Amino acid sequence: MKKKMLVIINPCAGRTKSKAGTFDIVDVLSTLDFDFDIKTTTKRGDATDFAKNLGLNYDVILCCGGDGTLNETVNGAVMLPEKRPIGYIPTGSTNDLASTIGIPSDIRSAVQLIVTNQKNTYDIGKFNDRHFCYVATFGVGSEFSYSTPQKLKNALGYSAYMINSFLLHGVKLLKSIKPIHMKIEHDGGVIEDDFFFGAISNSTSVAGLFTYDRNDVRLNDGEFELLLVRKITSVANAVHMLQRMQKHDYNCDQIMFLHTKNLKIHTEKPVEWSLDGEFGGAHTDVDFSILNKGIEIFSPQNDLFE
Repeated sequence: MKKKMLVIINPCAGRTKSKAGTFDIVDVLSTLDFDFDIKTTTKRGDATDFAKNLGLNYDVILCCGGDGTLNETVNGAVMLPEKRPIGYIPTGSTNDLASTIGIPSDIRSAVQLIVTNQKNTYDIGKFNDRHFCYVATFGVGSEFSYSTPQKLKNALGYSAYMINSFLLHGVKLLKSIKPIHMKIEHDGGVIEDDFFFGAISNSTSVAGLFTYDRNDVRLNDGEFELLLVRKITSVANAVHMLQRMQKHDYNCDQIMFLHTKNLKIHTEKPVEWSLDGEFGGAHTDVDFSILNKGIEIFSPQNDLFE
């Protein structure tokens, strides 16, 4: 008996915006020894509903879209009483997670991972009552990255773009953006300070802003990587910090980097968050926890997995 696959396609993501992109996916899937049903998203939350309400009827859930579509799919899949392995065809504009775990951008190659049955377990983050796949961010850096046209970021390179942005607009930005005062409780203690940007992640690449040394990250070790950027007082200060980031050097006055399993963040006023590149709401209190090895995802052998 053929295995059954639920295929969730976001027709508005990057390479599936044209009918040709969706046709390519269907064409490749038709070569597999699977019976598959396709569900296309039309609004936010559809992918979550499809995975949650239909996923148990299938052997595999395949997500075709960007980081946001995968986020929704995973939010539905983790609510299933029995795990279902997740396949991912990254057709979005950023695809940070796919890049980290080694899922190719080529549609045919990504589908072939399902044929090989090569899977890895992957940690999922929990942000209050929502899950996220690889990153939750707050502050000015996240706004830059996710609102920047992809062609411009590709042309300059992410870090180069950020440095150029600070050089061109830095004085105006530093005057207009206020640091966020936070109380942060983590496994090793309590931090209270003013921050411009923060990322709680399980990835080697975050929002296109920076990449971590691969030796500092394991994707199923039950820990987050927490990076915090303190108040920046000058454009030169900001550029120096970004240059350090390019070299994976996070040991300086402006940057704090650590690992933690649990995290609580409190602010006096609501702070806007981004979850996997999508708006996560404004909150004064955020409770983070990690779902260790929460999902199985089709992906190549990779030294980032324990």
